[in-house]
Amino acid sequence: MKNPLPDRRGFLRGAAVAGVVAATGTGPASAQPADTKTPAKAGTARAPGAVDPWVERLPRQEGATFESSGGDYMVDVMRNLGIEYFAATPGNTFMGLHESVINYGMLSDPKITYITTLHEEASVAMAHGYAKIEGKPMAVGMHTAVGLQHGSMAIYNAWCDRVPIFMVVGASLNSSRRRMGIDWDHAAQDGNAMVRDFTKWDDQPGDLRAWGESATRGYKFAMTPPYGPVLIASDTLMQEEPYPGGKAPAIPRMPQITPPVGEAGAVRDLAKMLVAAESPVLFADRLARTPAGVKSLVELAELLQAPVIDSGNRFNFPWRHPLNQSERQRPLIAEADLLLELEPGDPFSAGSARTPDGDQRSLMRPGTKKVTISSIDLFMKSNYQDFQRFPDDIDLAIAADAEATLPALIEAVRSVLPDSRKAAFADRGARLAQAHDAQVESSRQAAAAGWDDRPISTGRLCAELYAALHGEDWCLASFTDFQSRWPQRLWDAQKHYQYIGSSGGFGIGYLGPATFGAALANRKHGRITVAINGDGDTMFGPGVLWTAAHEKIPMLYIVHNNRGYVMETMQLQTVANRRQRGADRIHIGTGLTDPLIDFAMLAKSMGVYSQGPIDNPADLGPAIRRALAVVKKGEPALIDVVSQGR
Repeated sequence: MKNPLPDRRGFLRGAAVAGVVAATGTGPASAQPADTKTPAKAGTARAPGAVDPWVERLPRQEGATFESSGGDYMVDVMRNLGIEYFAATPGNTFMGLHESVINYGMLSDPKITYITTLHEEASVAMAHGYAKIEGKPMAVGMHTAVGLQHGSMAIYNAWCDRVPIFMVVGASLNSSRRRMGIDWDHAAQDGNAMVRDFTKWDDQPGDLRAWGESATRGYKFAMTPPYGPVLIASDTLMQEEPYPGGKAPAIPRMPQITPPVGEAGAVRDLAKMLVAAESPVLFADRLARTPAGVKSLVELAELLQAPVIDSGNRFNFPWRHPLNQSERQRPLIAEADLLLELEPGDPFSAGSARTPDGDQRSLMRPGTKKVTISSIDLFMKSNYQDFQRFPDDIDLAIAADAEATLPALIEAVRSVLPDSRKAAFADRGARLAQAHDAQVESSRQAAAAGWDDRPISTGRLCAELYAALHGEDWCLASFTDFQSRWPQRLWDAQKHYQYIGSSGGFGIGYLGPATFGAALANRKHGRITVAINGDGDTMFGPGVLWTAAHEKIPMLYIVHNNRGYVMETMQLQTVANRRQRGADRIHIGTGLTDPLIDFAMLAKSMGVYSQGPIDNPADLGPAIRRALAVVKKGEPALIDVVSQGR
């Protein structure tokens, strides 16, 4: 793509530096009620585009100038892949690409927008949340060895969660061109090796043409089930210097990607098994990559009138559908004569339970058939043990993408389903609907039981939030296990984007930036993005609040402030009880008190509308409604809720 801008390198001093100044300035604060905490104003605001006096005093670099560079070509390749955002904490080994993004990618169409982050782990987690809404990667930039080390936890989360992320890491490959000291400290002969065991693919191309091919190949791999993060090490000089011979290489053509479908004979065999089964159970884990996956699972379940267990790692099935039996997993699997697992991350545990001595026992009765449809069987690595315990009770393993295979399975079921079975299926469906309704009523009563408790119960927290969201187009970006799955038990979610599931590797620090990424993708659709996150996780990466304020991302962030690492507290208490040592000291190392963390003040300092700490349950509903009003105006908001452990 030809650069439409005159004298781009001269333009840097005006527009790009102004962008840096704008990033550090403070805009007008959102109007808030008098009893809430408002964003602080730092210093004196300058006019947009004004340049700091210290910038004027910077020495000007003399020497040869040129208009286009390797970084521009990289931007054009990313445009061709449909990448719209580039999230990064700046580092000198990818400044060539950084400059190309802000002065070429952001100022010509189709735009690639730079998202300023305060930690590389946040950059990757943003891309994680974005991909689970948008269904495609955004780009992440990292500074050579140390930036990649920072981002590694978030990369592992994305690997375990089978999420596509496109990552570029700067690389100082020519040692003769490195400066002394820090450039050597941050260089690596094979920096990608640090994360190779939990990326789907990586490369270190030697020239621009190879870079274009590597980027396109990597994107293709990332978007072929099972999805995963990919990494391209990009030489600093390749980014900064002009095109060899003055002409950019051709941009590779991206083919249409077709996910692998299950072998036809195996699919027909499975259809016969499902029709013949008296008590089949459908277990969906990371099944639904797109809304089509949800639609297909509903169609299959209704055709069979079979119960669906949704693990919560994705939105696979509508929460209030009468065949949704997710809260009855153990009794249903214990009664099943056929268990079909769709994209299971842990095919062993779905049909098993942990014993008091730490072992696991099967929940299934002898003779129960077990079938899996999983793309994970097509790609796996051995170092990290996220593949879980080996399931030695599987009768049929179909190595394929489950979402892509479901339409063929539905047609196969239709072709072998006799009319004589339909009455039995209808009776089964009626019984399941009654059980579903009874489960919902039981959950409502349980949520009401501690309605006025202090600290605020998680049941009330989730009920009040849904009451405020009801009628809106919303997305819940947080995993619900730490709130006792109250949203699944009380809310009515029907759309694929309304819940994005877990982090994958359960690395702390994921949720704040992942919520940002989801909200970034939801913004153009006018959706309200909300998350309920623990106090410990929030403190791992609070800088994302600044990025949310800076980018004006509409998201409601509720801190589930139980003032401790509660899961670890419960585990520590179990150990202490087993050793008969009491529980009076288990707060040491797990409690987050003395002093208490003021999350509202923390958010306020970064320009985010904030309220709290809210410790009176009567104040919770009004606080949520005030915060949502701010979010509807297109800005982030945070509420600090002093709440119970689960």
